[in-house]
Amino acid sequence: MTPPTTTLPDPALLVLADGTVLRGRACGARGTAVGEVVFNTGMSGYQEVMTDPSYEGQLVSFTYPELGNTGVNSHDQEASKPHVRGVIARQLSPCASSWRAEEELGRWLQRHGVVGIQGVDTRALVRHLREGGAINGAISSDGSSPADLLERVRSAPSMAGLNLAEQVSTPSSYSWSSLCPAGFDARVRHQPEHPYRVVAIDFGIKRAILERLVAHGCEVTVLPADSTSEQVLEHRPEGVFLSNGPGDPAAVTRGIALARDLLQRPDLPVFGICLGHQILGLALGGRTFKLAYGHRGLNHPCGSPGEVEITSQNHGFAIDAASLPAGRVAITHLNLNDRTVAALALRDQPVFGVQYHPEASPGPHDADHHFGRFTSLMEERR
Repeated sequence: MTPPTTTLPDPALLVLADGTVLRGRACGARGTAVGEVVFNTGMSGYQEVMTDPSYEGQLVSFTYPELGNTGVNSHDQEASKPHVRGVIARQLSPCASSWRAEEELGRWLQRHGVVGIQGVDTRALVRHLREGGAINGAISSDGSSPADLLERVRSAPSMAGLNLAEQVSTPSSYSWSSLCPAGFDARVRHQPEHPYRVVAIDFGIKRAILERLVAHGCEVTVLPADSTSEQVLEHRPEGVFLSNGPGDPAAVTRGIALARDLLQRPDLPVFGICLGHQILGLALGGRTFKLAYGHRGLNHPCGSPGEVEITSQNHGFAIDAASLPAGRVAITHLNLNDRTVAALALRDQPVFGVQYHPEASPGPHDADHHFGRFTSLMEERR
């Protein structure tokens, strides 16, 4: 009797700019992907991470040892397609075991052209990144040699200085209506008699943020990242939202100019999340800097006196606290791991920003109240 034959996965390489070479097995699409290698410490939510536009241009290593157990589904998408450039995993489950699954992760990655590698010691990789910082790298399963890949990696641009927000932003305006099925999100929904008119600037906005704005009673119009204040004010907004997004915030010059113009309207509520929070800080005259390896996970403690929130985070840059005008800006929350700025608010205007993700997709719901804070500011001005 002839024994059954088994097909071994194609070999794959992960090559870092410092010359480190890790060997594994190919998963997802075959080819080569070059980008900044970062890590995410979340124990769930891999699909939300992969489709988050804030990960544009990055190769994401997941510290949780197995991905794909629950497959993928249309409701956990943060955008219409994946934005990660590549995926690094200890192991990819060959099958999905969830009533919500619509497709297996490996097949989904292959269909969307996302190059991946599994069989890598992701614990060792994360230690390496924590000691040396986020670094450019390449995942390859097309037979390229380590030397050729290293040359490509070292010629790739650094994330510092890149304006990726305008690359992932919507090309035209649109209105958002909830895609979340009734009962799918158990969190409270607030429906005022008249919805709050909100203009959201798309620097790489997540669908979960739009869902939470709608759930808190907002009627949302989404505009491109290069919109002017005149285009925003044409919609007669009661509030303006500045979204999350990828890349270096200091490079988003048109977004900073827009925020600076909006700050000239003292009664207009403005709320920024992640990149939007950083753009607010820059518009106020502050500076941003690149973190050594960023904050990417679901369990980051952020606090103000007497209060701690466990938060979902995804960013590689932060605001320099000393650069903010102290007389005008209050730092309301700090990241309790490294004391970086986690939230700010203007003392004399209805303007605030948070570095973390209160929509919690994925992640804890501790910070959802910030959406209610935004709508309260709009209600006060009616």
